Amino acid sequence: MLAVNLGTGTPEEAADWVEYCNAQSGTRWADERAANGRERPWGVPLWCLGNEMAGPWQLGHAPADIYGRLAQQAAMQMKLVDPTIETVACGSSMIDSSTFGTWDRQVLEILGDHADYLSVHRYVGNMAGDLDDYLAVGAAIDRQIEQADAICRTVQATTRSSKRAYLCFDEWNVWYRNFEMDGSWQRAPHLLEETYDLADALVVAQCLMSITRHADVVKVANLAQVVNVIAPLLTRGDDLLVQSIYHPFRMISDRRHGTSPRVGIDGPTSRTSHGHTPLIDAAAIDAGDTVHVFAVNRSTTETAPVQVDHVGWQPARVTGELLAGPAPDASNTFEAPAAVRPVSLDEVTFAGHFL
Repeated sequence: MLAVNLGTGTPEEAADWVEYCNAQSGTRWADERAANGRERPWGVPLWCLGNEMAGPWQLGHAPADIYGRLAQQAAMQMKLVDPTIETVACGSSMIDSSTFGTWDRQVLEILGDHADYLSVHRYVGNMAGDLDDYLAVGAAIDRQIEQADAICRTVQATTRSSKRAYLCFDEWNVWYRNFEMDGSWQRAPHLLEETYDLADALVVAQCLMSITRHADVVKVANLAQVVNVIAPLLTRGDDLLVQSIYHPFRMISDRRHGTSPRVGIDGPTSRTSHGHTPLIDAAAIDAGDTVHVFAVNRSTTETAPVQVDHVGWQPARVTGELLAGPAPDASNTFEAPAAVRPVSLDEVTFAGHFL
């Protein structure tokens, strides 16, 4: 997955990059790649048509109609170079921006069948210091995905196209503590190094579960970032720290293969800024001979016994993991790297059709 520069670059340059990365030798830019030490094509399959071009902070930011025409010309030329690639159109970068929805619709209408995906971004955090509300933010992720999908479906209907754009949730994470972005021309400065706690890990789990529940429309999803910068992994010299948010990512990604069935939740709810939010957030993956169930208790005060109705399958055995920590604000540190960690979950019993 690569992004072409549609801020200060041109459609021709975008097509040149596809040629450089994907073409067989014998063309100008493929031969340049070979001269640089790579004879065989990289074969990059997925290309972003710029990044966050709806945002005024981006160099080359333009209104939706101007960006849309530029992206359409770029996608057309890029696919002439390599018809097998797929392209991602920039969506609204901030859900609370004035462009949300209208930008996305306009861009998709202009791009037409040249857009395979619509980019969706979301960063969340406990800026208000309201832990109960923060732990319900997964409901807002659900709503954003469903709204973006509705735009894609609307454009397909109004343009009477046989093709629809799917969603590429290519930036998401918890980010709200560290906004230091000025490296002052230092080498490898410490920028945007968030310290994550148990509450953040439960929110990351909800993001992953929302993506899982919407696997029919979210076809690509990327955690931003991986190491040091708002990341699950921190380094200090040769030392590595596994932060709390790494664990739900590992726990769910290890069980990612299969089909995401629709999950119905019947239980208490609470009123938050995100609406009436179920106390339990849940998702599942059916891997054929194994069914994985994921759940988060959003309450800061109440335990939540969970009963899983598994009509249609008979488990031979039940195993589980629980993400544990001494308090919602507990964090892993280089000095205490296992304050938040997965532990074996033994309190699971089987009775009839229920776990």
